[in-house]
Amino acid sequence: MLNGYFGCRFFGFETSTSPTYSVVGLFTLVFTYFSPHHSLLFPPLWFASPMPSPHPGELSSQPSTPTLSLLHSPSSGRLYRESWHGSETPYSVDGSRLSTLTDKFSLAPDPRLWGSDLSTDLIEADDAIHNPDVEAEKLDDKRNLSFSRRGLANLGSSPLLNSILAEQDVSIGYPVISYLRRRKSGDSPFNIGGVNSTSQVPSIGNFGLIDFDTPKDVYTKASYKNGSPLKLVFSDEFNTDGRSFYPGDDPYWEAVDLHYWVAVATNNLEWYDPAAVTTEDGSLVITFSQTSTHGLNYQGGLISSWNKFCFTGGMIEASVQLPGINNVVGMWPAIWTMGNLGRAGYGATLEGMWPYTYDSCDVGTAPNQTLNGLPYAATIDGDRSYNDALSVLPGQRLSRCTCDGESHPGPKHSDGTYVGRAAPEIDMFEAQVTGHPKRGQVSQSAQFAPFNRAWIWQNTTENMIVPNPSVSQQNTFIGSATQQATSVVTDTSQLCYEQDAACYSVYAFEVSISFFSIQLIFWFVNVILATGYDDAYISWVSENQTSWTMNAAGVGPDPTVEISARPIPQEPMYMIVNLGMSKNFGTIDFEHLTFPNHLRVDYIRVYQPPDAINIGCNPKDFPTEDYINQYISAYTNPNLTTWRGDFGQPFPKNSFLESC
Repeated sequence: MLNGYFGCRFFGFETSTSPTYSVVGLFTLVFTYFSPHHSLLFPPLWFASPMPSPHPGELSSQPSTPTLSLLHSPSSGRLYRESWHGSETPYSVDGSRLSTLTDKFSLAPDPRLWGSDLSTDLIEADDAIHNPDVEAEKLDDKRNLSFSRRGLANLGSSPLLNSILAEQDVSIGYPVISYLRRRKSGDSPFNIGGVNSTSQVPSIGNFGLIDFDTPKDVYTKASYKNGSPLKLVFSDEFNTDGRSFYPGDDPYWEAVDLHYWVAVATNNLEWYDPAAVTTEDGSLVITFSQTSTHGLNYQGGLISSWNKFCFTGGMIEASVQLPGINNVVGMWPAIWTMGNLGRAGYGATLEGMWPYTYDSCDVGTAPNQTLNGLPYAATIDGDRSYNDALSVLPGQRLSRCTCDGESHPGPKHSDGTYVGRAAPEIDMFEAQVTGHPKRGQVSQSAQFAPFNRAWIWQNTTENMIVPNPSVSQQNTFIGSATQQATSVVTDTSQLCYEQDAACYSVYAFEVSISFFSIQLIFWFVNVILATGYDDAYISWVSENQTSWTMNAAGVGPDPTVEISARPIPQEPMYMIVNLGMSKNFGTIDFEHLTFPNHLRVDYIRVYQPPDAINIGCNPKDFPTEDYINQYISAYTNPNLTTWRGDFGQPFPKNSFLESC
């Protein structure tokens, strides 16, 4: 975690706050007593009676899977909250004081005898919690939740209850926290898993973070790297045929309608069109066809979960059938992730953001990675297309050097400087066909900026771990003037292509980042510092086996170009799936390519450590919502290709380059 930040968990969510944070709100935090993972749990706002829950949106004490609807949360049984006593409430006070558990949880067959007003016109005291259509301003407590000392002590001394709640932190915690944090729907065009600001609602009925069709036996999974248990926090099995991914049609995915224009990086030959993306026979299908679209000769597809679903740390896994055939060059399929502050295909949002991951104030934040022509090492041994310059990046837009009061999404360090923010990229895979004879491979990479001298990272045997060198080797591409890549290429199963045996292969990557945790025992606070950047890592998986691992020390400081360590990305990352074609990715064999080609994805699943659940695109320690809303035009208009030119916005002042 960044220096000076403490992380804690509400319902398993990683959040953070500055060290100036006082423990005024201590009574709103409860430590899971004697929990081996130091998990923080949300206090007991309500309890549902142990009745079977026939609807996925209802709370139940029966063993269940985390499929709670994000759009509707009707309660099951009788609710209880201590703050209602002595106030007007539709619930019978006497009815909440039954003498035995049997009496307390027994209900007569006739609902009129339950002691509650069952009128459909009744406005209950808890409607603001359970009805997501109620504006936050109508909450009596204005979102400030408080709890009695006795209630906290009771929860802290109940390991059984804490264990039950810990198992439900995704199904219950995510909708609750999302509701309490959200703004009114009109303030932003997107809401996580719900309707957008134009009131479009997906036609599919499965709004939960975990797909109903996900097998129960994969709700937990062992880490590929170290075997530690991971918990399922998101899944999409794509089993409903005919899904549409046009804007507003799906709660988590949206297909873009644009040309992936970035000439220096991709220069794609196709137009990405939502018509090219659907679901069929239990898989997501992206079709690449020789179809004239917007003046281009080809049509492909790209979908992403930008600003809808993000995750910080953990593992993303997919089962994939690659397009075409294993010995013909041309198709460019990929599954990858990017920080939510940059939107793929929307160039203005990426200028000065991609592929940075940096939290230091030095020449690494400067344009071209130099100041007054120095350091000299950044002017040689670089990209021959740019007169041997190491970098032609415009500088980190939202750096730690940002002057106080300039536009920045925050937060701040304890010394008052901003946390360096960016839009880093981690690729699950980019598939390619190469070699003699030709064979299928996947490139599994992370992109970094600023750059090492000549883009040579510290790829020692301790920092670049390749379990099977016979099928995995370091990529010969290590960087250009626009990116530095830590990358390994691995041979694929040569059968799992649509024109071969049409089988599916499992790919994944796992990210472990550093963080603080706060342990609360009764009224004492004990801050536990986790390991630093050097113990963070990214580990990639191909064909259900670990293909390689990079440790954070590999992108440590480089004194030759006067830059500091680049952290393993800690931004909230969203998911991207695309099928395109570009000469920049390799020579295209037009003679032997046939059309159409299809990328098929059987499922995508996201896992996280049970004690480090951190999902959402606007986490407290790396917020994005306010900044995106402030500059929403750049995030919704792909014709704005540059921040300063087309969009007409300045870069914030940088204290390393100029006086504040």
